[in-house]
Order: sequence, then C-alpha cells, then structure tokens
Amino acid sequence: MDQIEIYPNQLDEAISIMKEVAQWGRNKGFRVWLDEWLTKEKLITPDAQPENFFVGKLNGKSACAFILQGNDPEYWAHAKKNEAVYLHKFCVKREFAGRGMTRILTNTLKKYCIENGIKYIRLDTALDEIAVRKIYLNAGFKIVDILDYPNGRSVALYELMVTKLS
Repeated sequence: MDQIEIYPNQLDEAISIMKEVAQWGRNKGFRVWLDEWLTKEKLITPDAQPENFFVGKLNGKSACAFILQGNDPEYWAHAKKNEAVYLHKFCVKREFAGRGMTRILTNTLKKYCIENGIKYIRLDTALDEIAVRKIYLNAGFKIVDILDYPNGRSVALYELMVTKLS
C-alpha cells in the first residue's frame, strides 16, 4: 500500500490544490466549493490557522490537500477537548484519483492520533453528496449525526474511532 507523507503549514499550496480540484469538479457538473470560498481570508479562522493546512505527498509529488483542526465548534460544539481531529476540505489531485487516497490518508491520520492519544477522526459533508458518502463509508467512517437546516439542506457528521491501523 502506498504511504503518504503529510506536511503542515502549506497554506498556499493547499489552497492551490483545492482550487484545482474544485475547478475540475465544476467542469464535471459537481456542486463543489467556489474559488471565492477558497481564499486565505475565507479559510483562515481561529480554528484553522496556516499550520493547519496540509499537503500530502506520494513519492515526493503533491497528491492531496486538507485542513486538519483540533476542534470544530461549528458542527461539533459539544465535543470534548483533544478527543478528535477534524478533517476539512480534503481533496485529491486527479492524477492520484482512484488509488484509495482517502484510506491512505486515514491510516496516516490514525497513526498521528494513536501517537497523540486522540480517539476520533471527524468530518462533515452535505448529506446528499452520495459519491463522497460512499468514499468515507468505505474508508471506515460512520455517520453519527445528521443536521437538518431550514433551507432544506442537511449535513452528515462522520466519525472514525481510532483503535488500530488497517
């Protein structure tokens, strides 16, 4: 199985990869992030600082990007401190698609969590994102809650308990 090396504090490259993947998704007709949402001004928050922006590399080539936070008060407000890491904006460059990048990254994050006494990896996506749902469920995540909003949109909260490497 491929091993991914992850590098924190990669703000500019991470955003560039996110924009590249989002553009590909829009070209394919998917509902994805708009470029105006993928800026330093929009993405940097009290909970997502530059050091939280990661790039994952396979054999020295940038393969994916994501934001990894220590908390997520928007969707997980009642979570205990230091019990989870929160994965946001995970995206895979097209040349690495179909290679199981979600599972590869999940195993790397599990290792990090085990080393740091963290019990869960958590994330959120729109409930109606069926392809994304399958990817995360196949990587071992479970939907633990669904948040329904008055505008008719729903968000699925995913969680993976870190017990061992797979």
